Amino acid sequence: MLTPVEILSAAVTRDASDVHIAAGCLPTLRVHGRLSPLGDTALTPEDTLRFVREITPSKHLDLLATRGGSDFSYEFQAKHLFRVSIFKQRGMASVVMRLIPGATRPLADIGLGDRVHELLNRPRGLVLVTGPTGCGKSTTLAAMVDCINRERDCNIITIEDPIEYRHTHNKSIVVQREVGEDVPSFEEALVRALRQDPDVILVGEMRNLETIEAAVRAAETGHLVFSTLHTTSAARTVDRIVDVFPANHRDEIRTQLSGTLLAVISQQLLPRIGGGRVAAFEIMFNTTSIAAYIRDNKTYRIISDLQTGAKFGMCAMDMSLMTLYTQNQITYSDMLAACYDRDSLQKMLDNYAAMQPKHR
Repeated sequence: MLTPVEILSAAVTRDASDVHIAAGCLPTLRVHGRLSPLGDTALTPEDTLRFVREITPSKHLDLLATRGGSDFSYEFQAKHLFRVSIFKQRGMASVVMRLIPGATRPLADIGLGDRVHELLNRPRGLVLVTGPTGCGKSTTLAAMVDCINRERDCNIITIEDPIEYRHTHNKSIVVQREVGEDVPSFEEALVRALRQDPDVILVGEMRNLETIEAAVRAAETGHLVFSTLHTTSAARTVDRIVDVFPANHRDEIRTQLSGTLLAVISQQLLPRIGGGRVAAFEIMFNTTSIAAYIRDNKTYRIISDLQTGAKFGMCAMDMSLMTLYTQNQITYSDMLAACYDRDSLQKMLDNYAAMQPKHR
């Protein structure tokens, strides 16, 4: 069996995003979105348990035994940070480790332009970064925090589970609190944060009604708040937030969101032709008309504004995918697999092809 050091070294060398350790299969890396097994010997239950014990603090071993799982950060060779999830499956220990890049990336390198950068100078409001697990939400949020830290004198409080990117103080003060280590819960941390003179608050994930309610309240009361949701479009994000609330409070939360929501940035990561991965974005800014759609429960109309809102810096996901495809960054099959509306996307492609100059 490969040792944990050999497996994690391979992950770093090959720029893997994730490491999978499970009994009955080979140690496996996810490299540029594809699974890539290591070695030629399948792991036994004893192998996986030994791996877990080698990387896991005793507190989290206790949680594995009593609750069936736990999450924490693991520093490898004093310079590579992994986000670790240990858990039981069929009574055996398993591990998934996410390799956190060593440095934050500029927003422009991620694929977000000046209009998104302008959000970072707003004094208050709610910015949501959404998408499926592993789509780069944490990387985008870290880039935003880093940008504020370098450009503004703010008190930034992040609430994370676990802490992934570690920020050093620059123009701003950056206080990073880890749920389970520094504070019991996201809700508790948010309540406390409001008494700690924050300008900017980052909530790693809005997991439940109490966290969503506290985040919206913080945005309403004069703070710039960033958070994430596991939703796949701007309209679905608004609907998901509203649906968490009891029916008799939904009109109220719609009114609150229409006034406090600044933007929703939904993203996906796709394999890039030639290697690596590239992000596709749906970007919604809360214009006057979109605020009215949210308030009047007509979120189904949002997609129309995204498709015609380029002058505001907005973009629908399928348009972003088509742009990546026509720039030869992603394949046709990957574009179709990631799109929201195949018929609409095909029409856009046909219109694009018809506008191209004919070569004699």
